[in-house]
Amino acid sequence: MTEPVSEKPVSAEPLSAEPVAEELLRELAPQVLGALVRRYGHFDTAEDAVQEALLTATRQWPEQGRPDDPRAWLITVASRRLIDLLRREQAQHRREDTVSQWVLPDEWLAPAADKPVEESDDTLILLFLCCHPALSAASQIALTLRAVGGLTTTEIARAFLVPEATMTRRITRAKQSVRDAGARFSLPSDHGERLEAVLKVIYLIFNEGYASTAGPELQRVELAAEGIRLARMLHTLLPDDSEVAGLLALMLLTDARRPGRTGVNGELIPMAEQDRSLWLRASLDEGVELITEALPRGPVGAYQLQAAIAAVHGEAPSWSDTDWPQIVALYEVLLQLSDNPMVALNHVVAVAMAQGPERGLELLGEIEVDQRIAQDHRLHAVRAHLLEMSGDLGGARAAYELAATLTTSLPQQRYLNGKAAQASSS
Repeated sequence: MTEPVSEKPVSAEPLSAEPVAEELLRELAPQVLGALVRRYGHFDTAEDAVQEALLTATRQWPEQGRPDDPRAWLITVASRRLIDLLRREQAQHRREDTVSQWVLPDEWLAPAADKPVEESDDTLILLFLCCHPALSAASQIALTLRAVGGLTTTEIARAFLVPEATMTRRITRAKQSVRDAGARFSLPSDHGERLEAVLKVIYLIFNEGYASTAGPELQRVELAAEGIRLARMLHTLLPDDSEVAGLLALMLLTDARRPGRTGVNGELIPMAEQDRSLWLRASLDEGVELITEALPRGPVGAYQLQAAIAAVHGEAPSWSDTDWPQIVALYEVLLQLSDNPMVALNHVVAVAMAQGPERGLELLGEIEVDQRIAQDHRLHAVRAHLLEMSGDLGGARAAYELAATLTTSLPQQRYLNGKAAQASSS
């Protein structure tokens, strides 16, 4: 059976730098941007300056050696570039006779870029800024990947499968929307509520990497890794938040199954048929430990419950030996917290495994009227599997064929068409 996975968007390749520097640059990028925005404001221009500083580092560090304090070096270079950009913009404003509307602080007339660098890490504030409620989900994701993930516009465009010019306009509009909304570079007063948006964006990034919406590959490993990296970063910043820990645990437990999800030719292998010895034991152990520690702290949220479900799967020796009643119970609690139709679909699968396909088909009939999922290939793939389990091979074949026409993922199409062919020949 295909694995229903909740929401999605993207894929990308890392910054081009020596392998050791690459991870460091990704870690430092949001810290440098946060330092500049806190000191100077002008998020959009500061972000451009940071990208140029990162590119300078990729050129100079391999030849001249890494500086003793890479973060301070990047902030200094980015600050100088920012001042150049702002002076250029000021000159343009002056030529347009609008200089009276914008006056640079006195410190920018001196080499302020060389002032001592503060040690504060503004990454959390930056995450909240990128997930500003004035932005659409797609814009939040793109801006997060650019500002916090350190990806170039070219890489993000490739991730969204759109032309670079389109992504440039999208990111530019996102920055403009944040500026027009009057967002300040400080932890928002509603940060507790806004954290939900931050978690959702990170999960969307991971989910698109784990189960790509479109294209020839089932998984985009780099994107899933970026989602995990961002979740780790957030967990470091908010170590006592149970939902942050739950999200990281969920990602680790889900990603642990990655080596078993595809065959030698990239074909999809459903969880029921996977070789569990291929699963990443270190990720499973870390995920189980995280969710075990998080659940007693409460309050219990949706990501913690999903992580608990993933932990039950991770600890089961086989598909048939899975504790399905426990998974059903966890999904029923999750349904009380979430109106996500994919949660309801996953609940159907668990009930079918615990109580039989007939009961699963009965529940499926109750949720298929939901227009958010009615044309989703996963609903029809689940119906096909349950019909196959109940012995209705003709109905299963038709449902598999319909599901194949509804997905834009080539590995999913091949798998579903293959299942339809098997049903026809049985």
